[in-house]
Amino acid sequence: MQDDKMAQLAINTIRTLTIDAVQAAKSGHPGAPMALAPLVYTIWNHVMRFDPQDPIWPNRDRFVLSNGHASMLVWSILHLTGVQAVNAEYEKVGTPSVTLDDIRRFRQLGSKAPGHPEYHWTSGVEATTGPLGQGVATSVGMAIAQKWLANRYNKPDLEIFDYNIYAVCGDGCMMEGIASEAASVAGHLGLDNLCWIYDNNHISIEGSTRIAFTEDIAARFLGYGWNVLRVGDANDIERIENALTTFRQTKGRPTFIILDTHIGYGSPHRQDSAEAHGEPLGDEEVRLTKKGYGWPEDAKFLVPDGIYDHFKAGIGQRGSEARSQWNDLFAKYKSQVPALAAEIDQMQKRELPSGWDKNLPVFPPDAKGLAGREASGKVLNVLAQNIPWFLGGSADLGPSNKTLLTYEGAGHFQPGSYGGKNMHYGVREHSMGAIVNGMSLSKLRPYGATFFIFSDYARPAIRLSALMELPTLMVFSHDAMGDGEDGPTHQPIEHLASLRAIPGLVVLRPGDANEVVEAYRYILQLRHKPALIVVSRQPLPTLDRTKYAPAAGVSRGAYILADAPGTNPEIILIASGSEVSLAVQAHEQLVAEGIRSRVVSMPSWDIFEDQPREYRDSVLPPSVTARVAIEQASTFGWQCYVGTTGRVIGMKTFGASAPLKELQKKFGFEPDRVVSVAKELLGATH
Repeated sequence: MQDDKMAQLAINTIRTLTIDAVQAAKSGHPGAPMALAPLVYTIWNHVMRFDPQDPIWPNRDRFVLSNGHASMLVWSILHLTGVQAVNAEYEKVGTPSVTLDDIRRFRQLGSKAPGHPEYHWTSGVEATTGPLGQGVATSVGMAIAQKWLANRYNKPDLEIFDYNIYAVCGDGCMMEGIASEAASVAGHLGLDNLCWIYDNNHISIEGSTRIAFTEDIAARFLGYGWNVLRVGDANDIERIENALTTFRQTKGRPTFIILDTHIGYGSPHRQDSAEAHGEPLGDEEVRLTKKGYGWPEDAKFLVPDGIYDHFKAGIGQRGSEARSQWNDLFAKYKSQVPALAAEIDQMQKRELPSGWDKNLPVFPPDAKGLAGREASGKVLNVLAQNIPWFLGGSADLGPSNKTLLTYEGAGHFQPGSYGGKNMHYGVREHSMGAIVNGMSLSKLRPYGATFFIFSDYARPAIRLSALMELPTLMVFSHDAMGDGEDGPTHQPIEHLASLRAIPGLVVLRPGDANEVVEAYRYILQLRHKPALIVVSRQPLPTLDRTKYAPAAGVSRGAYILADAPGTNPEIILIASGSEVSLAVQAHEQLVAEGIRSRVVSMPSWDIFEDQPREYRDSVLPPSVTARVAIEQASTFGWQCYVGTTGRVIGMKTFGASAPLKELQKKFGFEPDRVVSVAKELLGATH
């Protein structure tokens, strides 16, 4: 009886902290946290294996709040359980992750309790969730990672990885297509370590979900191959715990728990109210709600006596014992399989094994050349053999974008066979991006791939990888008009500009096979930044690096590839990707006519902008204002490199359906056109 009383007191503490925080901020969503407080209390204090003293312990259970607007659930539970803060170097810093003062300053600048859960900002947050559906989709990547880790590293009597993933979601998550994609993947793969709990409250911002969302959600998940359970009363801790026990006992399929709730549970005047979902309750409603809880009506941010100790005796003790047992097991593991233990340690710190790039290919000069996608495929196969935890796949395009790992033993990640390195995401680019994020959050080095035009479908997840500072990798082939006959639906135009606009994302468009190699060499050394590499469908000449500068210049973002002999250049040709060889051809013509031309290969604006001013000025001298940029993409943004007097040969329309050579002629991507524009420019500036 005393335990029941303390449990209810703890649940109401979560609720009242939420009410007070939202009221103080004059902003936020009190309804969902009030309704879901019993669920989150039960998961954390009765079920999850998680040690608040070490929130990055590798075998901890994961908790993801996909309906991130209910973030006060997370801030309350992280505070009440005493979760400790960890820095970017994975070191404990001796302070709480979330203080009561952070909660008092909910949604304010500098508070560790922001409006939505933010990974890297607050320890104990496993993923940044805001856009609905992303959290549950990311949790599928976490479940995949656990299965892969267990397959590689678990040994008889040494089960190092056996954790579970719990994700809480709402009606909005269920409506977003990304959740459907991800649920389909999880059902196909039989991820029985994954449990989604659906807050079935029938309310969205516009009112009752009946106006737009009337499907049979249980039938939908049964169709995906999930185990579907229902808890009819969100306040019934025992029934919630029984459902979670059933999840842990279910083998061969993920579990979907439908939890019937009402927005604002415990708020006697605001149940089933859309307003309670998205705005503060107001002073009078706060007072009445607290009275309904038997709470001091005027108390604010109250944590009653005994609550901290109650969580210490629950998750604190259970988590500490579980971690201690795991540490003992891992010490035994280190003595028996030291090489694998060293891999786990390196992976957890986002380090790379020694010799990870020892046998990357070097491509000889070749006028006919090699397609960027072909060079990329060769590099991926080397990296996957050198880095045990490097793996990935494509959105059903592996044979075309050359992202399949074909070396002996690479294998395929499939139901009941979780050791393969080839992932098959199906035609699901949006969830692929989120799944890659979830795998990266689990410390694997994953990649996803598709045609560049379909990066639009993955973009929200790519943006979140940048926000979370994850070293994810996206491989995009068919970078421009190289697949000509497929027409404008398959020819990316604005995509480079739009992705370059994402802060913290490294975009690389290499110009030949050796630049592809160097692009990967740069990307794999990133620990806290996502990257994407954009490669060609068609062959590109492999440049003679005894005549032109080494491809290692890729690591500076842009470099002087070719210069006229003698004095400073009078015109600079700047290009990326397939247009680099075009710039070189034009350069040779200009030099033959006595014009001092320079070619700058610029595979990455992002990396170049990080270089010292002295280096950037040495590549693009401010005194040389005659500049021509060449790129088969939108001209947007190139003005910052060519200036007001320069010219950009690019795309101002969509493409067309025709063979590549005809498209190059139509849109002006030919050496004679570049030479002509350069001469016009020199005539105008001299």
